[in-house]
Amino acid sequence: MSHTIAEKILLNHTDKKDIRPGDFIWANVDFCLGNDITAPLAIEEFKRLGRKKVFDTDKIALIPDHFTPAKDMRAANAVVVLKEFAKEFKIKHYYEVGRVGIEHALLPELGLVGAGDLVIGADSHTCTYGALGAFASGMGSTDLGACFATGKVWLKVPESIKFVYNGKRNKWVGGKDLILHTIADIGVEGANYAVMEFCGEVIEKLPMDDRFPISNMAIEAGAKAGIIPPDEITFKYLKSTNWPRLKYAKNLFSDKDARYLKIKEYDCSKWEPAVACPHLPSNVKPVSALKKVRLDQVVIGSCTNGHIDDLRIAAKIIKGKYVHPGIRLIVIPATQKIYLQAIKEGLAEIFVKAGGVFSTPTCGPCLGGHMGILDKGEVALATTNRNFLGRMGHPESFVYLSNPAVAAASAIKGYISHPEEVK
Repeated sequence: MSHTIAEKILLNHTDKKDIRPGDFIWANVDFCLGNDITAPLAIEEFKRLGRKKVFDTDKIALIPDHFTPAKDMRAANAVVVLKEFAKEFKIKHYYEVGRVGIEHALLPELGLVGAGDLVIGADSHTCTYGALGAFASGMGSTDLGACFATGKVWLKVPESIKFVYNGKRNKWVGGKDLILHTIADIGVEGANYAVMEFCGEVIEKLPMDDRFPISNMAIEAGAKAGIIPPDEITFKYLKSTNWPRLKYAKNLFSDKDARYLKIKEYDCSKWEPAVACPHLPSNVKPVSALKKVRLDQVVIGSCTNGHIDDLRIAAKIIKGKYVHPGIRLIVIPATQKIYLQAIKEGLAEIFVKAGGVFSTPTCGPCLGGHMGILDKGEVALATTNRNFLGRMGHPESFVYLSNPAVAAASAIKGYISHPEEVK
């Protein structure tokens, strides 16, 4: 029987001989995670079950990354809940401030998730790991609590939609632009409870740091998961993280006659850098169509675009220049390893000398947590993944989304700008 890569992964995690979209399955989980917002609720549910131990102390991650370093007493208490639970149940993967990073960058970096894995997390952007060829999906805290106890998850097998990217990327167009153009095409409900499978010659040439934002933002189209079939670029990355199941990863692909709900093809040679305008990730326009949209703040970072390549791109544009006097530039590397690499390469110095802030890893402003909250009427451009009403602070503020190159250029100019405008 023929299957998509998503169906193959799910089938491998059940005791069934075959599965089809619409089937309900009880599947074994390779890894699960929660953060300082969602894990306390999961812990509460787990304790309500009365279990004396978790299913596997090595397959759970508790990542305090959203409101950390703790912004107030409630945030501090949430971290304590995670810390004490990890100690009580001997959970290996708990990371305190100074060792923690944004969860969806940290877990791949540590070699904890990889191709063919079934991963669930009490965070919607858990789908990020699909860039490595995993079936990864966000769940509720109750699901996570049950997984702590059983190591299993109850799922309906989703349909798959195939997205094929042809042509050649134009200068300054990255993975963030590919997914923004895609969401603009299909809408924020265009892939509801489906798997978005990303392929084609453009995807095959993308470096890993450009693949992560594509899978990361599959959820912004309503998808259950977003998968990029693993290839040599994936294998090289997984090898660098010492991920243990590399041999298995090389046998993962969709069958040629696999059935899809639909297939979408795009000519990327026609695309320029994209900007999602308030208040939806699907409200996308080419950067050239936005005429001097005034900004108060620019944020470069998050689980979407806080990787080292993102910082390199931004620093290349900003080097030797100064942030516009009306702009707050906040740069947030996604992990401590990326933070150190940015210091080693002189990127942090470039941002600070330009008049920006270089922060310790945190989700911070992305969810309106801290490190860059917007007041009434303020306008931000961010490399984050959501721009819903009130997402970054006041309900009468405005958030635009872009890639790091556009964000860097805009920080210099003071308004949303194409990178070519900065000379």
